[in-house]
Amino acid sequence: MAIRQGLLALLSQGPRYGYQLRAEFEASTGATWPLNIGQVYTTLSRLERDGLVSPGEQDEQGRVVYSITEAGLAEMGRWFGTPVAQSDRPRDELVIKLALAVTAAADVRPIIQAQRTATMRTLQAFVQARRASSENPAQRLVLDSMIFQAEAEQRWLDHCEAVLTASPRIRDPQARDPRGQDPRAEGSQGREPRAESLRRQDP
Repeated sequence: MAIRQGLLALLSQGPRYGYQLRAEFEASTGATWPLNIGQVYTTLSRLERDGLVSPGEQDEQGRVVYSITEAGLAEMGRWFGTPVAQSDRPRDELVIKLALAVTAAADVRPIIQAQRTATMRTLQAFVQARRASSENPAQRLVLDSMIFQAEAEQRWLDHCEAVLTASPRIRDPQARDPRGQDPRAEGSQGREPRAESLRRQDP
């Protein structure tokens, strides 16, 4: 989600100044997306440039209150009405890490176990946060999504472990490499294959 659309959504509820917008944005997203106040004011300047918000007069404390314009309301409506494409979401670093670990013939078991432990801790933190935010429906929706994602990641890690354990290439440290060459054959300079070497280092 672009920050600009999030600020427009908040401003649709009435005029606000920068620190209010930051606080309400973080509260609405369950503090899962902390904002730097500099980001807020930079985004507000761009929104003003694009005619989506208009600044008011400074108050006694020197704060400028911003209001959404008709063009800003139209922009927000387009955003709400447009589905989020899968290609718009960031790539999953965990998926890439495991894929490259397999490609590099690394021992993926400790990688999976470390991630499983970290994901479980994250899941527990989300569950506790959800209990504390039961009266805030916006926070609850965000935290529910995080909980479902963490649970799905746990299931996916279990699936990865099962698939890789059943793979002859993973089970057999002397499996031939993709060029059809035995890693211990002449030309490998007597070195062990990387997967077995890492297994022996695994406590």
